[in-house]
Amino acid sequence: MLSHFIGVLFDGVAYGSLLFLISVGLSITMGLMNFVNLAHGAFAMLGGYVCVMAMNSLGLPFLLTLPLAFIASALAGLVLERLLYRRLYQASPLDQVLFSIGLTFISVAAATYVWGSSQQPMQLPGYLLGQVSLLGVDVGVYRLFLIGIVVLITLALRALVERTRFGAQIRASVDNQQASAGLGINVSRVFSLTFALGSGLAGLGGGLGLDVLGLDPSFPIKYMVYFLLVVVVGGASTIKGPLLAALILGVCDVAGKYYVPAIGSFIIYGLMVLLLVLFPAGLIGKRS
Repeated sequence: MLSHFIGVLFDGVAYGSLLFLISVGLSITMGLMNFVNLAHGAFAMLGGYVCVMAMNSLGLPFLLTLPLAFIASALAGLVLERLLYRRLYQASPLDQVLFSIGLTFISVAAATYVWGSSQQPMQLPGYLLGQVSLLGVDVGVYRLFLIGIVVLITLALRALVERTRFGAQIRASVDNQQASAGLGINVSRVFSLTFALGSGLAGLGGGLGLDVLGLDPSFPIKYMVYFLLVVVVGGASTIKGPLLAALILGVCDVAGKYYVPAIGSFIIYGLMVLLLVLFPAGLIGKRS
């Protein structure tokens, strides 16, 4: 019984880690730009398709496809931010939602046209398959790999935001855009690079999540609510908040589907309501 509980807890942490990796970019861009980007999942889907194409068509190893997923999604985010998103920074939240929803449906239609509507086949390398014994409990190697990757990325993000010049510019732009511009900070460039970083992280998460989340053209719509839950419950413009929210939601979602499968899919939404009642501004951070 205890081993089952630890196994479920471990799977929930791995699932939550993956949700965090995809959602943290949305948290940063919503907190920095106050832009409600419901098309964030489209960048994760793009990263997933880049990984699948690189493996199946080019024969590249799985680990080498992950940087390609990050770069492709970051470039797509940079181009779209320059051409489209920045035109709506001062628009109403309704306009932003309608625009990003429209962009989501365009990405779904484009993916269906190019790759078809079926799930994409994907095979993990042998060294990421199977299980290992951890504290007397058998855990999946790939889940352990996911957790390790997210730990490294979280530490790198904290170092970027707290210990670099670019991080100082991000924090200054969040606090006061006009004052930052007056001090010589190119706020527009900070916005573009931050948006590209968030999109790239989403693409990396989409590639890493192929074995867990699957990949088909409905991906941006299927997981849209999950990504928003992580940001709203955790709090925008932070790293700690979405990480904590993703872990809580991931563990509760996996545990609910394992122990009470009849209502497991609804537990995460009930938990969201409870957390928002208790923490209306998010677990950590300002109101998103």
